Amino acid sequence: MLRRSLMALLAAAFLAPAALTTAQAQGAFPNRTINIIVPFAAGGPTDTVTRLVAEVMGRDLGQTVVVENVGGAGGTLGAARVAMAKPDGYTLLLHHIGMGTTPTLYRRLSYDPVEGFETIGLVTAVPMTIIARKDIQATNLAELVALVRRDQVKINYANAGIGAASHLCGLLLQKAIDAPMTTVPYRGTGPAMTDLIAGTVDIMCDQTTNTTSHIRAGAVRAFAVTTAQRLPSLPDLPTATEAGLPGMEVTVWHGLYAPKGTPAEITNRLSRALQVALRDERLVQRFADLGTAPVAQNEATPEAHRAFWQADIAKWRPVIQAAGQYAD
Repeated sequence: MLRRSLMALLAAAFLAPAALTTAQAQGAFPNRTINIIVPFAAGGPTDTVTRLVAEVMGRDLGQTVVVENVGGAGGTLGAARVAMAKPDGYTLLLHHIGMGTTPTLYRRLSYDPVEGFETIGLVTAVPMTIIARKDIQATNLAELVALVRRDQVKINYANAGIGAASHLCGLLLQKAIDAPMTTVPYRGTGPAMTDLIAGTVDIMCDQTTNTTSHIRAGAVRAFAVTTAQRLPSLPDLPTATEAGLPGMEVTVWHGLYAPKGTPAEITNRLSRALQVALRDERLVQRFADLGTAPVAQNEATPEAHRAFWQADIAKWRPVIQAAGQYAD
């Protein structure tokens, strides 16, 4: 009896550390580097937002968070990479309003643009600005509209590809002024901005996270902001309504996603880290400098994010179908 008891105690002592180690391993997320895929080129507005968020999330998670740019096909190449990744929380996607338009814009994709993802939380809603090369022959929005209407075949409009925020804003702008422009698509608004500054293209509509510094530096000419109110970061820039285009309002929301099937405990942990990041004083200030702000804490949750996303898909579906412009 004594011998059997001793052996049982020894066995328990031997197995306990193994069981503890297994439990620790199962609950140890994250224990290595996390990748956030940005589905556009480096230097663009979504890339800027992601890098600011990733830095603070990494500190809270205790791991390095690496940003990887996988641009092309209106953001669907990067999104596909994440949708097909292992659902373990180590490959994430930070995407913008394109997640609300892709389900309608693309009729044939290698992944499910809605059911292929778990939501983690909304990040920010970025205003957009109507800008042009600095030497364009227009000093205000009315003059720019007159120029486009007169020389619409000659005027080039740069965007980051079908489905990108710059493309959607361009569609609304052309509809508002009832004049088409020659579209020049890029792999991202970073390279598009480079060409706009160089004078290779004429006009672009892009997020304040990408345009504010260039507007302040005088590298581009700004005509309007696409919000109901003027921005504290660009107080002299009129709203589109003030400048003569009522109803030309659009902001670009961003959200963080994981592959479908990622366990709830992991998406919830990532959501908590996102919420910590969005309260960080330096991040809030950097967002303000770029003309935007973090969402409210109750919007940086998986549940609020999914509800908002589904509503946005429903909002854009009839607009895209009426335009009859599809990406495939």
